[in-house]
Amino acid sequence: MTPAKPVLVGSFILVALALGVIAILAFGGLNLFAKSLRLVVVFKDSIAGLEVGAPVTFRGVRIGRVEGMRPHIDVTHQTSWIPVYLEVNLDRISWTGGPGGDRADLQAAVDAGLRAQLVSQGLVSGEESVNLDYHPDTPALLAGHPEDAFEVPTIPSDIQVLKDELRKLDLPAIGMQTQQVLARMQHVLDELDGRIGPLADGLQTTLTTTAEAVHRLQTDSTRTLADIDRLANESRRQIATNGDDLDRLLKTAEQTTTRADELVATLNDMSFPRGDLQAALRDLAASASSLRDLTHDLERAPLGTLLRKEK
Repeated sequence: MTPAKPVLVGSFILVALALGVIAILAFGGLNLFAKSLRLVVVFKDSIAGLEVGAPVTFRGVRIGRVEGMRPHIDVTHQTSWIPVYLEVNLDRISWTGGPGGDRADLQAAVDAGLRAQLVSQGLVSGEESVNLDYHPDTPALLAGHPEDAFEVPTIPSDIQVLKDELRKLDLPAIGMQTQQVLARMQHVLDELDGRIGPLADGLQTTLTTTAEAVHRLQTDSTRTLADIDRLANESRRQIATNGDDLDRLLKTAEQTTTRADELVATLNDMSFPRGDLQAALRDLAASASSLRDLTHDLERAPLGTLLRKEK
C-alpha cells in the first residue's frame, strides 16, 4: 500500500493544476480554441498609457487585446519605431458575404479607410486602448517595418491632434500681442478718466445754470400772470364805471344822427344858395358818418375805443 501513495499524490496535483488552468482560462476570458488574427500597428508618437493586455476595440466594442510591443531603434539613421501587436478574436466579429479575416479582406478594409487610433480609457487613470474604425478621408500611412503580421495604418489620437495644433501656435507672439492690447486698453481708460472729470464738472455747471434759469422763468411768469390779472380787473372796473356814460353817449349819438337827417331833409326843402347848401350837407354827412363809426366802435369794443381815445 505504501508504493501507491506517490501515485495518488501525483494524480491529485495534476488534477489541481488542471482545475487551476481551467479556472484561469474561464475567469480570464481566454479561449484557447478561438480563431485569432494577429495585426500590427506602428504609432509615431508616444504610446504612454498603453500596456500589454489593453483592450482592442472596433468602434468601442472589444474584439481583442494588445499582445505585445517592443521598441526598435535604427542606430544608423537614428530613427525609432514601436510596433504594437494586436490579437483580434475573429469569433467576436460577424462577417457578411464570406468567412472573412484573410489578408485580402484586411487589405480591402484598409483601402476602404480602416485605421487604428489610440483612445483614452479615462482622464484620471491615463490608460490607453487601441480602437479600429473607418476614416476614409485619411491617408494610409504604413511604417513597413514589421513583416510577421498584417499592418494597419494609424492616425493620431484626438489628444495628439490638439497638441499638434497648440505647437503650431506662436505663443510668444500671442503673449506679446495680448500685452499690447492690454496696454492700449489701459491707455484708453486713462484718457476716459481724464476727460470724464471735466465733462462731469461742466455738466454740473450746466445743470445749475438751467435750474437758475427755470427759477427765474417761474418768477417772471408769476409776475406776468399777476399783471395780466390786474389788467383784467382794471378793465372790468372801467367797464363797470363807464357803462352809464357809454349808454348816454350812444343815445346822444343816435339823437344827433336823427336830427342831422331831419336837418338835411329841411335843408333840401329850403332855397339856400346851392354852393353853401352843398357844403353844409357834406359837413352834416361827415358828422353823421363819424357818429355812426363811433357808435359801431363802442358797440363792438368799448374798452379799446375808450383807451384809444384816452391816448
